[in-house]
Amino acid sequence: MRKKALLLILLFMMTGCSVVRINTKSIDNITDVILSKDNTLYNQVGKGYKYYLPKGVSYIDSVGLNDRLYSNGTYYYLYMDVVGFYYTTNHTSTKENAYYFKELDINNKKGYLKITQQEKKYYIEFFYNYAKIEALVTKNQINDVVLNASYILSTVKFNNNVIKLMLDDDFLINKEEKYDLFESKQENNNFLKYEIEE
Repeated sequence: MRKKALLLILLFMMTGCSVVRINTKSIDNITDVILSKDNTLYNQVGKGYKYYLPKGVSYIDSVGLNDRLYSNGTYYYLYMDVVGFYYTTNHTSTKENAYYFKELDINNKKGYLKITQQEKKYYIEFFYNYAKIEALVTKNQINDVVLNASYILSTVKFNNNVIKLMLDDDFLINKEEKYDLFESKQENNNFLKYEIEE
């Protein structure tokens, strides 16, 4: 019995598994730890993009490149900036009227996290990796929303080929031509005509 227990302990020690604990009481710590990881997970796919939804966050619906998500009584609005990604446009914001503001430049991906107070609610605007999440929450929900948004935004991956097709001017032009199956465009005299005699 001792040999089995010792073998099991050695097996766990040699597998190389590690656990990273995230201090979820600090917004700075949440963003620094999660956004610095190179995440390749995904479980949601859209037109030209894919991303990972963490446990507890549900996909509701999409309209174009905008997805609506839900978690613990809060709706998240996820916007994909495929045009900005394709043309590598930088997005900035200001600290003006911010309850919390942080500029992000992690793993060559830029963005910002801005939280503004609106009466008794807090508006979270989190832009990173050419994707943006917006949510309106209570003060005690801020850290949970920032945690979930960090996971989602850190996993966004774009498909260059699909985006190029979407943005190509000639790709979406309709070339319509009217066809009438019952109307002949020319008269053919090659057919036999037969007349009914009275």
